[in-house]
Amino acid sequence: MTTPTTTPKTTTAGTQVTPELKSMLRRVKLGKTLDTLPDRLTLARQNQLTHGEFLELVLADEVERRDRQSSALRARNAKLDPSMTLEAWDGDAAVSYDRTVWTELISLRFVADAHNVLLLGPVGVGKTHLAHALGHIACRRGHKVHAERADRLFRRLRASRLDNSHDVEIRRLIAVDVLIIDDFALQGLDPGETADFYEIVVERHLKSATILTSNRDPVEWLAALADPLLAQSAVDRLQSAAWELVVEGESYRRRQKPSLTDTNPTHQETRR
Repeated sequence: MTTPTTTPKTTTAGTQVTPELKSMLRRVKLGKTLDTLPDRLTLARQNQLTHGEFLELVLADEVERRDRQSSALRARNAKLDPSMTLEAWDGDAAVSYDRTVWTELISLRFVADAHNVLLLGPVGVGKTHLAHALGHIACRRGHKVHAERADRLFRRLRASRLDNSHDVEIRRLIAVDVLIIDDFALQGLDPGETADFYEIVVERHLKSATILTSNRDPVEWLAALADPLLAQSAVDRLQSAAWELVVEGESYRRRQKPSLTDTNPTHQETRR
């Protein structure tokens, strides 16, 4: 008698996730692991992973996801421009700066040392991008960051005096690990703004890192502040514990100028 041959059935049981397992994962706040769990089950079966190795793989996915989510949330709360990251910086742009100093800055040792960063240079060379890139790196490493343009910052602090929230706002600015003030001294500061700047600098001195971008040299800042004595005291503290990076060259913003070479090929063909 001939024994009938049977074709082995391909089973996907090892990659199926039961409703009960889904429910339990959601109850312990691990529901997001369901996005990659079937793939991880397949990988575990193919590579004959032990239970411990499989568990480590799944949890590593979840830790990485939560780290990314936390970093993104910190960056949003910090008011960082999402497009101004280190990865988005064009290293071939026609601007020059000390690459050795920049390499040191992206190590973020200046944050651990509570030192400052002064990004100086003419309009449009990418100072804001570099400052926000440092802010994004700090967020990824778990630091609390706040970024704000100088005119908006001082205008907000002036308004906070009207609803008696000024002290709270100042304390928040003092408390962050990295404070980024963009376009500092572009306009003159009145006595109230000068006093606010002085208090922020003095309270953060050698305790937390402050990043300033400016089109003006620090010597010119003195004339932009209303009180010469407060100005001298604040600027001296800033500079005495600061890395200075001077950025020079063509406008970095020219990269964003539209051109026919950037348009869709189909659109170009239509124009012909």
